[in-house]
Amino acid sequence: MSSDQIAASATAATPKQDAAPTLRIRALMLGDRINASGLELGALVSSTPAAFRVHAGLVVVFRYGVVVLIGLLPSEEKVLIDSLKPRVIGELSPYEEETAQAQLCKDENVEAIQPGGPICLAKFSDDRLLLIADALAKSTSLARDERRVAAVFDVIEPFARKLAEHGRTPPRRKGILQLIGNALLVQQRVAGRVAIAEKPDVLWEKPELDRLYARIEDEYELKERLDTLERKLTAVSETANALTDIIDTQRSLRLEIAVVVLILIEVAMGCFQIWSGTH
Repeated sequence: MSSDQIAASATAATPKQDAAPTLRIRALMLGDRINASGLELGALVSSTPAAFRVHAGLVVVFRYGVVVLIGLLPSEEKVLIDSLKPRVIGELSPYEEETAQAQLCKDENVEAIQPGGPICLAKFSDDRLLLIADALAKSTSLARDERRVAAVFDVIEPFARKLAEHGRTPPRRKGILQLIGNALLVQQRVAGRVAIAEKPDVLWEKPELDRLYARIEDEYELKERLDTLERKLTAVSETANALTDIIDTQRSLRLEIAVVVLILIEVAMGCFQIWSGTH
């Protein structure tokens, strides 16, 4: 089914004939990864990312764990999600989710997201829908990473407060190392798998759509959210490293004190032996 057929299907589903045709777009983060190798859901539309024509809509699968469903019925979405579950690594419960609406507009120059409204498109072409899918998938992934980093901050805050109020650090170095590990995982995911700062591959073939993508990117504030996330990750790493250094310093000091005490005991024993030998 072509993009023109998608538009026709959307038009038929619109209750009022004078209303602009709309498409429902739903992004779901199913897990940490989705193995898309050898995946066949329907007619192939794109290989990077993997996109397929399914029923009257489009399904776009991103390897970093997000699937975007465009123009599908809820029952069709459920069947597709169930079929993807065996390919999901690190399944989430519940899923991270974002939705959007795409609507046809008459003027290509006004393609953009209306404030509080749908994404206005000149036509429901595959290229345009892939751009929306890319931005929505990145936004969904960012939402989960933002929540994970916020959770790390919630753990670090009591540590920092105890240090500020009482000058004491948490006794468990393992907990600090776990915080560093969580921060590194999010950092690796954002920089390696999701690559939020990179533009979608479709823009290499359709550079005329660059302005549309820039508008969608601005609406979802992808760059701003990425910058904020990276600053928080840096703060988490620096704080955790500082706490770890303090704990290591305290351990070294305790070890030095123990060594000095042992030396003093040995000296005292030697003096006692000398004293007892003279009597």
